[in-house]
Amino acid sequence: MNNRIDLNFGWSYKSEYKDAFLEPEYDFGSWDLVDIPHTNVQVPYNNFDEKIYQIESCYKKSIFISHEEEKERYLLHFEGVMVQAKVYVNSRKVGSHKGGYTPFVFDITDYIKYGQDNLLTVCVDSREDEDIPPFGHVVDYLTYGGIYREVWLEKVSPVYIKDCHVITGQVLEEEKTIDLDLFLKNVIGLNQGELKLRLEKDKAIIKAWTSDLNLNGQEDQEIKISFDIKEDIELWDLDHPVLYDFVVEVITENGRASKIIRSGFRQVAFENDGFYLNGKKIKLRGLNRHQSFPYVGYAMPKSAQYRDAEILKEELGVNVVRSSHYPPSNHFLDRCDELGLLVFDEIPGWQHIGPEGPWWEVTLQQVDEMIRKDWNHPSVFMWGLRINESQDQDQLYGKTNTLANKLDPTRPRGGVRCIADSHLLEDVYTYNDFIHDGGKVILDKPKKITGKRVPYLVTEHNGHMFPTKKFDSEGRRIEQALRHMKVINRMMEDPHISGAIGWCMADYNTHQDFGSGDRICYHGVLDMFRIPKYGAYPYQSEGLKIPVMEVANSMESGDMDRSMRGQVWVFTNCQQVKLYINDSYINSFYPSHDAYPGLEHPPVIIDDFVGNLIHEKETFKPKDADQIKRLLIKADTSGGKLGPWDLVKMGWLFVKYGMTMKDGMDLYTKYFGGWGQASTTYRFEGLVDGKTVVTKEKGRVFHPSLQMTCDSELLVEGPTYDTTRMVLKLVDESGDTCLYANDAIQIETSGPISLMGPKVVSLIGGSVGFWVRSLGQSGRGSVRIVSERYGTLHQDLKVEKEIEN
Repeated sequence: MNNRIDLNFGWSYKSEYKDAFLEPEYDFGSWDLVDIPHTNVQVPYNNFDEKIYQIESCYKKSIFISHEEEKERYLLHFEGVMVQAKVYVNSRKVGSHKGGYTPFVFDITDYIKYGQDNLLTVCVDSREDEDIPPFGHVVDYLTYGGIYREVWLEKVSPVYIKDCHVITGQVLEEEKTIDLDLFLKNVIGLNQGELKLRLEKDKAIIKAWTSDLNLNGQEDQEIKISFDIKEDIELWDLDHPVLYDFVVEVITENGRASKIIRSGFRQVAFENDGFYLNGKKIKLRGLNRHQSFPYVGYAMPKSAQYRDAEILKEELGVNVVRSSHYPPSNHFLDRCDELGLLVFDEIPGWQHIGPEGPWWEVTLQQVDEMIRKDWNHPSVFMWGLRINESQDQDQLYGKTNTLANKLDPTRPRGGVRCIADSHLLEDVYTYNDFIHDGGKVILDKPKKITGKRVPYLVTEHNGHMFPTKKFDSEGRRIEQALRHMKVINRMMEDPHISGAIGWCMADYNTHQDFGSGDRICYHGVLDMFRIPKYGAYPYQSEGLKIPVMEVANSMESGDMDRSMRGQVWVFTNCQQVKLYINDSYINSFYPSHDAYPGLEHPPVIIDDFVGNLIHEKETFKPKDADQIKRLLIKADTSGGKLGPWDLVKMGWLFVKYGMTMKDGMDLYTKYFGGWGQASTTYRFEGLVDGKTVVTKEKGRVFHPSLQMTCDSELLVEGPTYDTTRMVLKLVDESGDTCLYANDAIQIETSGPISLMGPKVVSLIGGSVGFWVRSLGQSGRGSVRIVSERYGTLHQDLKVEKEIEN
């Protein structure tokens, strides 16, 4: 039997540590009451000293185990504690663990007192330790602190399953094989047992196997078993990520142990000409992700982890994510499994390789823990076995690769570097390519970097080369989008580049050595609250199957250099875009396939805002109207720079019609600037197969209003508390965000919910997000937004308890 007891509610917490806390008689009744996931210190949004969370702290919780349960064994699981943990049961030390990104477990059976409360004490050291990766030098991200992933107690029989690796074999063969690596703990030295394996889909049994187990009285055993399967099996892929349950049971005279492992049948491979999933070549197009959130750092439960995966797949349209620079939450991977989102899973580290000794030992420990944690996730397609952007160290990386290949030979191995001609001990040359600086060179040639033709994947691009805030000038925000688009296009054109993973999904807090001086790296295509910048548009238009049409322009010429609008970029997957100005049809525009041949859905470039209006509203002869229109468009798109021959043409027209320079400027502002007009409304219609599928309007802002949305109106408490993200935007009459708004907003909550962060926030680039959490009770909650200028908003939320099956 297996039984899980979640231990995430009602911990006593102290933001310091003293040895006296371990004394049995110590009174901790006045400590703070907290729930897991928990951050040891909530940090400000920006402008803070990262040392505020680099402290020692202490957590305590009592659990009762009855005399009737003495025959079982008890395993205490921690999914993630940052950075070091020492664990005590009834004041006796059970064990310790170094490293905050991988799980660990202790058998606490011999420390338990039955028929009474047992006191768990966890001493957490969140200081940066030079013996633990990623520390030892500067690091471009924060690690925060606390017990930030779940804690649970597993009740098992004396013979139990420690772990199980399900390997689905060569899925393209007619007769498929399931290989089972079973890791057993045989505490009482039994000799015989029986293994049962069921393959299930949606609780329907596809096939069942039974096999004898020869335990030989050994305490620790690894048993390898293979099963053939001829039944029709659906493959896991990006569009149809079919998942199966592998139910494993070990039956002995002393009881029954079981595990249910969810996985899928899929085959991955890198070749010199690209990446293959189930034999089909696929270009990998994605983003890197940090797991941090505003205020609470890493401490976010299942729903927030799920939501990040959903944003990547369903709102950004990527097919791969890199877990930079550490293994992610199991919840995040679970959702990637369900969505069909590939994951490049990586060990902790950033550039620095510590000296041989404890630092190397922890690195190898983390390779082991990462692979064992994640090896049953079909979404995980490659292991990252180098410290990100580190120099060659063949001795260390020989060990990481040997260990990974021993634990899981089924997945390709990579290791992210930023140097050419690096020693390739892995299967794939994974390279951070930051050569694009806005010029003509977009990506390096793979063979120039590798020296010979090998499997090749770009694992970072853009990012720090062009940091962009959501409230930057429009020209800078457009340029960020164009740079990402150009890299995607170039990657798609080159058959020897397997893919490109951009830096990065969302802005993140960082150390003082990096970022913009306020402890934020503005490298994301989303801000820290997961609100899109223009940089998100190329991913959406290229990857999403729903109609996409994003106009990367406010249509306000005064927001551009020299007050000239120039070209307007429309990122869309539509076949055609029609432009109307004040309901007058201007022209139709089409994707720029010639300029971006690698993209399935290139952007639409709009440079004509005149159409036939000059012909219809002015007195010029038709040919002269055509000439004036061409000259005005050229002046607008070139920043007012006309060539000598253009100036001659313009002068001739001025003479012909008795016009002055002021008349020419008035003509330009009438059709391009819109200066002095009461209102100008631009309507863009996106068409597919001749039918309008999406419409966007842009106009002057006269009556902005505050808008509030939430990811989910229902919070469901299960093993942990639940959260939902809420987003506030100041929008104009067309629904566009007023990007230069920074109004202060007050947030109030009532009912069984609370705010995760400050009660007063400011709009940042016209919008801001925040999270609320449940408080352990069912019922109705309410969020109230108060703005001195824009009034109040309300959002009702419902909180429920998860019903156990």
